[in-house]
Amino acid sequence: MATTASLKSRDTVELFRQYVIPNYRRYPVNLVRGEGSHVWDSEGNRYLDLFPGWGCNLLGHCPPAVVQAVQDQVATLIHVPNTWHMESQGRWAELLSRHSFGGQAFFCNSGAEANEAAIKLARLHSPGRYKILTFEGGFHGRTLGSLSATAQPKYHEGLGPLVAGFRYLPWGDLAATAAAIDDETCAILVEPIQGEGGVRLPPPGFLQGLRALADQHRLLLMFDEVQTGCGRTGDWFAYQHFGVTPDVMTLAKALCGGIAGGALLTTAEIAPSLKPGMHASTFGGNPIAARAGIATLETIEREGLLENAQLLGDVFRQRLVAFQARCDAVADVRVQGVMIGLELRIDGAPIVERCLERKLLVNCTQGTVIRLLPAMNLTREQAEEGCDLLIEVVEQVAN
Repeated sequence: MATTASLKSRDTVELFRQYVIPNYRRYPVNLVRGEGSHVWDSEGNRYLDLFPGWGCNLLGHCPPAVVQAVQDQVATLIHVPNTWHMESQGRWAELLSRHSFGGQAFFCNSGAEANEAAIKLARLHSPGRYKILTFEGGFHGRTLGSLSATAQPKYHEGLGPLVAGFRYLPWGDLAATAAAIDDETCAILVEPIQGEGGVRLPPPGFLQGLRALADQHRLLLMFDEVQTGCGRTGDWFAYQHFGVTPDVMTLAKALCGGIAGGALLTTAEIAPSLKPGMHASTFGGNPIAARAGIATLETIEREGLLENAQLLGDVFRQRLVAFQARCDAVADVRVQGVMIGLELRIDGAPIVERCLERKLLVNCTQGTVIRLLPAMNLTREQAEEGCDLLIEVVEQVAN
């Protein structure tokens, strides 16, 4: 299929230089079309995308069921406010409840918004208490509240004073967590698997220990599953791998198959603390996002993609662990479903640049971790091709 862009990449770069605020580091490529795990630029070059949409395109680019649902909805009803009932929003909430721990949903547009809602809910649910414990290496969003919850000083520079009430603790340290709890603490907020922090899996017993501390001190245990949710890890939600059920869970990224959407889920007992007038989101749960969210969940279930994510994880693990055994530049391999981290002993930025030259799209986080968040419906052949290219590039750069 031919591309339809009217501008070449260099012309689009110039357009951005003149008219778009340069708050992103952008590659000099104008992407114009996507299908599955491939994207094309305006020059007609095809790329294998192992980091589609920063993890939002869990079903790849333009998944047919999502496309059809959105097209149907746009032609019927684009937006109405949340002062009205919408069947699609109710059905979406029902599906999320059924696939998780039950309870009820609040809908918004992004992970940062979902975490803002969680912060408010935690304080509203525990009058007189306001402190929330979070962990070093975690990432919870770019709004001032969610950024204040993010225990990474590099993101705080120039933005102080931050929102008060957050206490940062070492990742995996239960003793430090227990010592930080006082009479003003209302919640613990944690990613069950850190994403931007480098695809870091929790130490054995850590999440279970947090659950015990939350129960002991009557705190809300809140899991940020913005990156891990909706099947990314090979189960519907990452908490299900660890046998630890949170009181609150936040979702976004892959929730709507590439359409903007976010959600907070909590139990029916806690939900009433978010009273009318205390929080809202104008576009949250809009008909387009709701239809896309339903189509995403139904596609995962219908096509058996949880199982495929597990199989793909095995492929990446086997290939990358074998590579680690013969390459000194590889420090660690961390895989859970289609959430993959390759930690290097060298700078990862040149790896990303060289992969781009080879028409392979990957990401680097924390300076040295190559992060892959491929689609759940990636084929085994595409996974092998991606591993071949990535391994070749790491070897070339390392030597």
